[in-house]
Amino acid sequence: MEIEENNFNEKCGVVGIYLNSQNKASTLAYYSLWALQHRGQESSGITSATKQNFFHHTGLGLVAHAYDEKDIKNLKGNIAIGHNRYSTSGASNLKHAQPIYKSDNEISLAHNGNIPDTKYLKQTLRNAGITYYDLNDSELLHKVIRHKYVKSKNLVKSILQTLENIKGVYSIVVMNKKSLIAARDSYGIRPLSIGKLADGFVVASETCVFETIGAKFIRGINPGEIVQIKNGEITSYNFAEPNLKIDVFEYIYFARPDSVIQGVSVYSARKKMGEYLALENKDIKADIVVPIPDSSIPASIGYSHKSNTPFEMALMKNRYIHRTFIKPTQKDRENSVSLKLNPISKVIKNKHVALIDDSIVRGTTSKKIIEIVRKYGAKKVSFLVSSPPVKYPDFYGINTPSSKELISANNTVEQTKKIIGADNLRFLSFDGLFKSIGLKVSNLNTSCLTGIYPVSVPALKTKKVRVKKTHQ
Repeated sequence: MEIEENNFNEKCGVVGIYLNSQNKASTLAYYSLWALQHRGQESSGITSATKQNFFHHTGLGLVAHAYDEKDIKNLKGNIAIGHNRYSTSGASNLKHAQPIYKSDNEISLAHNGNIPDTKYLKQTLRNAGITYYDLNDSELLHKVIRHKYVKSKNLVKSILQTLENIKGVYSIVVMNKKSLIAARDSYGIRPLSIGKLADGFVVASETCVFETIGAKFIRGINPGEIVQIKNGEITSYNFAEPNLKIDVFEYIYFARPDSVIQGVSVYSARKKMGEYLALENKDIKADIVVPIPDSSIPASIGYSHKSNTPFEMALMKNRYIHRTFIKPTQKDRENSVSLKLNPISKVIKNKHVALIDDSIVRGTTSKKIIEIVRKYGAKKVSFLVSSPPVKYPDFYGINTPSSKELISANNTVEQTKKIIGADNLRFLSFDGLFKSIGLKVSNLNTSCLTGIYPVSVPALKTKKVRVKKTHQ
């Protein structure tokens, strides 16, 4: 199996640029999408606008492949929104690429998250006699807001009326020719922040964007808040009572380590996860600590420091292997881990290797990596995971397998250890995870770990998912 197929596949990244006078909003959006590449590698798009016209471009693949210089030059205007996509709803093709924009529309929208219950959206369109077949949740949201906007000519009011009537997970950016609007659901499961530019403002999924384009962090957008940027000023509206439940996997895996979410440095949180992992497993006496690159590197550094075990980059990642649209054979899939990770045999030979990873999903990649490390001479392999076991699927905008495919949902730790072929298998405790992040437990969404879903999910009624009590 390919590495991407065995990890969580998030998620989507959104960005919005508002400039007071300059005509280069799309250029800044383009660089911002480079910074958010880790949040989606399937397609990328930008919509921009002058006071007179909209401009729009989408392309398949990575940001580097989706645009050329001419495309960016053609995206004129002082307002722009951008989106990197990994599909969670809708087919994997350009048809569903974002931002969502139709030539007869006066708005464009980009969405990070998932709206599990689309009843209100569909009913609104049905009542208006508007067809909605073959639309995913993001497209339904766009169509309803656009419908209300055509009637009211008030974009903020149209968004407010829509968001007040839906339950879902979303960080969205919406634009017309005069303003940029951003909103976050009442649980704030997906991050969204505002930064100040010399000539305007930026809204982005992660703060790593701000350093990339020379912006200064202002604040995070609050759960249940709509922010409008118009005429060079920010106006805030609250449409729901905030009840913060930021996704714990933003800290474990999704976000870039140089981002700050809810005031917490992602890098620091991951490093502390490694430190607590070491404290909880003092009986593991490894010769070297080796991260499975890249997201587990900070945790490996923390583990190394706290356990006084040498840190070694003994698995080298081929950074020129990316997602492909060529359908590989089964043999190709089996070889893909070897293509992407090359062991340094001199470093691991005759060593007790502590492999650090951020999570185990299906377990097939973990098994393959352990086989490779043994093949290159490791005398013992301890597999240490800087998060608790993943036992439940996600319904909030992340492409996760069903429960029957999650190795920890169907096996004990001892059974999982045997399946992946490790000498030792250890997971970080919940206590260690929460201490590492430093937020209140009540402010974290742990659905993939606990089966507690803050936002009700209709799919739970029809799918065979072992779930604990769902919070409403």
